[in-house]
Amino acid sequence: MIISEKTIFIKYGNKKLMKNIPRIFMGENIKSGDVIGAPRDVSHYLTHVMRTKNCLVFGGGNEFSAILSDDGKNIVVGNKTEHADPVTNITLYFAPIKRTDDLINMATQMGIRRFQPVITERTVNNYVNWERMTKIAIEASEQSNRNSVPEISAPIPFARLNLSGLLFADERFAYDDKNGGNISTADGILVGPEGGFSDKEFAALDADGAIPVSLGKTILRAEVAAVVAIDKIKK
Repeated sequence: MIISEKTIFIKYGNKKLMKNIPRIFMGENIKSGDVIGAPRDVSHYLTHVMRTKNCLVFGGGNEFSAILSDDGKNIVVGNKTEHADPVTNITLYFAPIKRTDDLINMATQMGIRRFQPVITERTVNNYVNWERMTKIAIEASEQSNRNSVPEISAPIPFARLNLSGLLFADERFAYDDKNGGNISTADGILVGPEGGFSDKEFAALDADGAIPVSLGKTILRAEVAAVVAIDKIKK
């Protein structure tokens, strides 16, 4: 587990001092008053690295103050903080790629709510360690000040997608900077694999009413394309 640190300001006389406080994901259903078993690495980090018992814990969209018990075995959850979860409603539909770990990391930091892997005709990475991807999403959530960890759904074939109204990153728009429809109210986007969509998939996207989106005037790596697509929707 990688535990991030959050910089907060504490009042000291007439001055405000910065203080780093560890921030830890402790599950989706935590609440004030919970006593949660502290993983050994968390206990060690708080006690021997940060030399503190105080921390912030989060999950399910909420953040709480917390403290490590004197024996180092439990995290005692305190009051809910005022920090709001900076997460969007966006779902990223994506073909697993060689650098799926980078895609998960960056898209989590961008505020994605859910990942939906999609197996396309040109998908080259069909054997992703999804348990590891979940750990990467947790670490990225801790670092990026989220109060929740994005859901990673089980992979589905391209044929099962409901393409009507679905935004998709269309490399046919390369060297252009235009869109095929209104994206301001979108809550999801599909990004293809390294080799792009096949002719058959493009035909299905066009026929079933998917909305093409330009990602600018350069050809992007698949993991970078995902981040640019998310940013385009957020704007």
